[in-house]
Amino acid sequence: MLTQKTVIIALGGSIICPQPGRVDELRSSSRFANACVINVSFLKRFKGLILKYLGKGFRFIIIAGGGKVCRVYQRAAAKVVELPDEDMDWLGIHATRLNAHLLRTIFRKEAYPVILDDPHKPIKNNWKVLIAAGWRPGWSTDYISVLLAKRFKTSEIIDAGNIPFVYNKDLQKYKNAYPIKKISWKNYRKLIGSRWIPGLAAPIDPIAAKLAQKLNLRALIVKGTEINNFDKILAGKKFKGTIIEP
Repeated sequence: MLTQKTVIIALGGSIICPQPGRVDELRSSSRFANACVINVSFLKRFKGLILKYLGKGFRFIIIAGGGKVCRVYQRAAAKVVELPDEDMDWLGIHATRLNAHLLRTIFRKEAYPVILDDPHKPIKNNWKVLIAAGWRPGWSTDYISVLLAKRFKTSEIIDAGNIPFVYNKDLQKYKNAYPIKKISWKNYRKLIGSRWIPGLAAPIDPIAAKLAQKLNLRALIVKGTEINNFDKILAGKKFKGTIIEP
């Protein structure tokens, strides 16, 4: 299924840190100790997968999302003061950078030594793993992944979040939501609307989807923690997930 050896992965922040804590008063040291739970088991398996395919001549661009860490900070700020969308976005951007630095540390021997916090930043060409993060307000890390696909002339991106498919409606709100295995960008954009909202929970946000459609990219939507399924994508085999295509 995968058609090139430069692989772009938008890695959801909510699978890096699935339990970031609560927006509440700090009442005990034990709550503080459990405020952020990093999915170390996943990160170990994910690193193993990436190393396996580096050995096969692949290169990877991994864009870290902000996920639940981002939303915790956004909710905390909203409890204190009314913030404009721009400031809410900046909280999210810095959450992505924190997650990106975690990934760069994990891939310290293999990764380019500087986080790509601007998709247009010059880099030297002797890299195998690039770790990227958020850039500017109004654009998500999904959008960054699409910009990087354009820059590095790749035809598809892998969106590895915490849901295994695109669904016909919000899975958290509707019990009768069903998965979609293949969909066009035109129909996908009808599902998610056209407005960017900070912290929007959609596999690929409206702004990124619009550009991806313009560039004729394919997007593979998968649950990032399912490493065996991830392996199938990289091996060019049939996988479980949604394909969004021109």
